[in-house]
Amino acid sequence: MLILGIESATAQVGCAIGGHEGVLASAHSAKGRRHVENLAPQIDFVRRQARIELEEVSVVAVDLGPGLFTGLRVGISTAMSLAHAVGVPMIGVSSLDLLAFPVRFSPRLIAATIDARRGEVFYALYRHVPGGVQRVSEPRVGTPEELASELQARGEECLMVGDGALRYAEIFGELKGTEIADQGLAHPTAGSLVQLAHAQAMREEWVQPWELKPMYLRKPDAEINWIKRETPS
Repeated sequence: MLILGIESATAQVGCAIGGHEGVLASAHSAKGRRHVENLAPQIDFVRRQARIELEEVSVVAVDLGPGLFTGLRVGISTAMSLAHAVGVPMIGVSSLDLLAFPVRFSPRLIAATIDARRGEVFYALYRHVPGGVQRVSEPRVGTPEELASELQARGEECLMVGDGALRYAEIFGELKGTEIADQGLAHPTAGSLVQLAHAQAMREEWVQPWELKPMYLRKPDAEINWIKRETPS
């Protein structure tokens, strides 16, 4: 079973192909947030590197968010179009799950964070369990101060991952027992997406393209600005 994974929730965009042998090929870029221009060439590149045709793909996996609206829209629409064209089902995975996956063996509480702009972060909390990591709080959006207060109230050692933690390092760095992971863990990766999606695919936990629902958590910035402009002062 071959899985094509597309990830575009943050400033980084990427894709990967893999299956029971692991990730066969992947590509990522994070310069200029040019998701539309970068994604199609990346898909063709990883297909050629993995030496497969798109018709050999069994499942298309995609990052459902939360994340930046434009990036999510590009990735999800591309993934849905490919799945429909090839005639295969889809799997959606949260961007926060993808951030937590590479540090799944940490014994500490894991806080996955994504810079949501406008002075906010998307975040969820995780713990190591046998065979992987388990989410212990629902994905939500809030200020860095709100997340810092929640972590402080828990009073546990914590490992923070994601560009949200790096963006507000001056706030989270003051928390006792909290470590902020480095830049190498700043973004969700398509490789992690393929690995998580493969486990779900083996259990046949997939949906049809028209059933896929993105996780936005808040309105796009353009709509927020329009509402503010329409509100009487």
